[in-house]
Amino acid sequence: MLKEGAVRVLGVMSGTSLDGVDAAVIETDGKTISGFGESGYRGYSEAERGLLRAALGAWPGEAGVAEAAVLVEQAHAELMAGFSDVGLAGFHGQTLAHEPAGRGTHQAGDGRVLAEALGLPVVWDFRSADVQLGGQGAPLAPAYHFALAKWIGAERPLAFLNLGGVGNVTWVDPSRAAPEEPEALMAFDTGPANAPINDLLQARRGLAFDEGGALAAEGTVSAEILDRFASHGYFLKYPPKSLDRDDFSGLLEQVAALSDADAAATLTAAAAVSVVRAAEFFPTPVERLLVTGGGRLNPVLMAMLSEGMGCAVEPVEAVGLDGDMLEAQAFAFLAMRVARGLPTSFPSTTGVAAAVGGGEISRPGG
Repeated sequence: MLKEGAVRVLGVMSGTSLDGVDAAVIETDGKTISGFGESGYRGYSEAERGLLRAALGAWPGEAGVAEAAVLVEQAHAELMAGFSDVGLAGFHGQTLAHEPAGRGTHQAGDGRVLAEALGLPVVWDFRSADVQLGGQGAPLAPAYHFALAKWIGAERPLAFLNLGGVGNVTWVDPSRAAPEEPEALMAFDTGPANAPINDLLQARRGLAFDEGGALAAEGTVSAEILDRFASHGYFLKYPPKSLDRDDFSGLLEQVAALSDADAAATLTAAAAVSVVRAAEFFPTPVERLLVTGGGRLNPVLMAMLSEGMGCAVEPVEAVGLDGDMLEAQAFAFLAMRVARGLPTSFPSTTGVAAAVGGGEISRPGG
């Protein structure tokens, strides 16, 4: 049994950018944040990224899935074993396919394996319950973003933007008492973020990503491709809404005839335009956009966002947070909410019919 009040919880996250596994400890009771603990990272090798990339789009039982799941479990267990004095863990797994209106959602990795390996209760499979009840299954971090808005002392609406493989944004009204209150949150996927840029660099230069936006900085944006991208029907769809990593995979085909630099610049501009279009749906304008995820380290992307948004655009470090670990921390927070019987997604964040607590708890010994 978990003790009453705040508990040290370990969260782990492997995102759609396929760079590696983040792990972070927070102290929380599932409603508020009491403190932040240690963190760690375990990168995927190029061979491991190749194995995961080959399984993207696959569902349980299909080729490559079992191997991907074993890799995910081993990589997570290796990293998580380095943490001590935690009472609970939240394990997201590796998203291979996400089709909420069709076959559902698929995260590789079994929390039962980790519970046995670590001797620790593990909360996992966070998205399935939401999808089964009509939700998009994403994004799931908004409940944590709400707690962060309270922690930093925000008083007026603001937004948290995560730029991973896919971008997602959370609009927060910190004047509300709890995330389940009406009009406390709005959240949805903005569009492609780092995934197309990473795939371009991998295919053309054998690099994992455009470090510091250096290649994009050398290029010229194709206005024709960007205009065509900005008119995509997804940007007209009212939230909640979510994306799979490869829903905009045609972008790479569209930039195929461009030079490396021009292609990188155009894909970076597409990520920024996605966010600008997303802001059109905010219930009220925000005074600041706090950016987390790898995209915040790309100065070209951040400059494009600053130019397109009518508010301050800052990395989350500006308010004392760790942008590398926010997603891992979020799944620690969500794990605690599941353990306490609190909802993890809401009609305004995933489109689920009513607030729902997703996630399965696995304990050592079954």
